[in-house]
Amino acid sequence: MKKGRLYALMGFVVLVVGTALYTVNFLYEKEQTSQAVFDTKSPEVGNVILKTVASGSIQPRQEILIKPQVSGIVREVHIEAGDLVKAGEILAEVTIVPNIASLSNAENRLSRAKISRDDAKTTYDRNAALFEQGVVSAMDMQRFELALNESNEEMLGAEDNLRIVREGVTSRGGSKSNTLIRSTIDGMVLDVPVKKGNSVIEANNFNDGSTVASVADMQDLIFVGKIDESEVEKLHEGMDIVLTIGAIDGASYPATLEHIAPKGVEESGAIQFEIKAAVTLKEGQFLRAGYSANADVELDRRDSVLTISENLVQYERRQAFVDVKTSPNTFERRNVKLGLSDGLVVEVIEGVELEDAIKIWNKPSFNGRKKKGKK
Repeated sequence: MKKGRLYALMGFVVLVVGTALYTVNFLYEKEQTSQAVFDTKSPEVGNVILKTVASGSIQPRQEILIKPQVSGIVREVHIEAGDLVKAGEILAEVTIVPNIASLSNAENRLSRAKISRDDAKTTYDRNAALFEQGVVSAMDMQRFELALNESNEEMLGAEDNLRIVREGVTSRGGSKSNTLIRSTIDGMVLDVPVKKGNSVIEANNFNDGSTVASVADMQDLIFVGKIDESEVEKLHEGMDIVLTIGAIDGASYPATLEHIAPKGVEESGAIQFEIKAAVTLKEGQFLRAGYSANADVELDRRDSVLTISENLVQYERRQAFVDVKTSPNTFERRNVKLGLSDGLVVEVIEGVELEDAIKIWNKPSFNGRKKKGKK
């Protein structure tokens, strides 16, 4: 009986001693474990600029399509893309291919005009002799002369009509031939879609006609792009934007927003609004029509304000807060009121000061002694 109590007492002592050793070892190891140390970053005074990017292209404000006034075959082309032309300069010449019905009508009209003229001439000559003899009065003679003049004019008109049908030019028109295709503006030739020998047709109520050349003033350029509906209300006419051209590295071009479309168009499931901006070119600068471009549009900005990085901010139930260092490895939560953000930095209206150290929520480093290995 006494041996049983002795064994029980010894077991209890061993249990107590083992528990004590385990506790001491646990506390020792915990003390020896290194503590996590977070880096910090202080607020800074800077500018916050909210931008958006609109994709588009460079286009001339007015690109004029030069079309022939008559249908026919291109006889000569005097220009090529890139040439500078003046208003009224001849770009190409067209040889008329007459319409059979129109040609027949013109020839018949000329034949009738000649018959009428010959008859009026015979009548006038006969009565002129009688007028000399005093048989015909001066009033009657004036009527015969008028009929002769009218028949002469009709014949000249019929001859011009026939020449127009055949050649596109009148005998009294001089160089004002509608077979000569002229530029209507000063500018640069952008495209010449026809060659010598091509058939062209004039514009009428049934078709737009053939384009002989396109001409534009390449010093009057605009940016045409699209912007998302979520940002269109932040724009206004007169805003300054900066253009970057994909084909030109390291260059930017200022522009001024001129137009915002009142109606959006659905593209890839999103509503896009067209915008146009006037491009400002310095003397000697040249941009090609059709260049793809991006427009950096400044939607809002705050200058010389207190800012912090977005990755320092945390949220709880829509309340923004940061952890501010109060003592070594000790932080306290501070609610902050935020302002404008550009996605990387955000304006801080209240909650922290310039000298505060804010916890960076990255992988912490560790300080302290390393754990000692167990023997």
